[in-house]
Amino acid sequence: MALKRHHKIILGGLGTLIIIAVIFLSIMMYSLYLQQNQNYNFLNDKILELKTSSQSQINSLSDNILTLQGSIQNSQEQFQQQINLLKASASSDFSGIIQSSIQSVVTIKTSSAQGTGFIINSNGYIITNAHVLADQSGYLDSNIQAITSDQTVHSAQFIGYDGNLDIALLKISGAYTALKLGNSSNVEIGEKVIAIGNPLGLQFSVSEGIVSAINRKGSNGLNYYIQTDAALNPGNSGGPLIDPSGEVIGINNFKVSGGENLGFALESNYIKQSIIQISQENLKGVSLI
Repeated sequence: MALKRHHKIILGGLGTLIIIAVIFLSIMMYSLYLQQNQNYNFLNDKILELKTSSQSQINSLSDNILTLQGSIQNSQEQFQQQINLLKASASSDFSGIIQSSIQSVVTIKTSSAQGTGFIINSNGYIITNAHVLADQSGYLDSNIQAITSDQTVHSAQFIGYDGNLDIALLKISGAYTALKLGNSSNVEIGEKVIAIGNPLGLQFSVSEGIVSAINRKGSNGLNYYIQTDAALNPGNSGGPLIDPSGEVIGINNFKVSGGENLGFALESNYIKQSIIQISQENLKGVSLI
């Protein structure tokens, strides 16, 4: 049966609508595709940018780490070279002791003087000669610094002192390896010793000698001193006198001017007594040795 005219018009209209709908949907899908493609490209660019930035930061961090490692390695190598030189200059009695001992020795600096000290407790307690801390007027210099073997400068807290035995107790923050105080009653004339200090500003210098005498009288009138021919110079004051077992048997105190190799160190047993007295007076309930 032939389609009537109005039927043809309706069918033609529907066909046109379908074509328009298809075209519209195609346009919409193409627009969505373009939008998604644009978003994809934008996201891809951002990812690439982040990758580039991250890689740059990683490269910079790697360079910094390498630089730091190189600096640390250089410092360690320089320190090891100094140790090796000291070992080479010392006898076999002390070749294995110097490295561990020096790490517990510090340079003491004030506004007007310089000397030596050493760590006697792992919590950073240091002893030195009280006269090292005095200014030109004889009063305590409040600006006290302790320089450890790694060249770190610490502000040192003054705890107390024993004026009769010329001992002062200080403290720096941190944890350290301490030197052990030996029994000076066992010291024998003729045994070898080393003195570690900072003579004339030369940090961590080592001199070797023997015990020349014991129970010598000091300027305080007490027979509490070891006489040694190990070279002592200004700056050695407050440094340790060490025996071949690595123990401290004295604290280097003074030398006789005008004489050669006439140095004196307060015996370690009296150092212990002095530390106990200072800690009892200023550190209630704290045991240092």
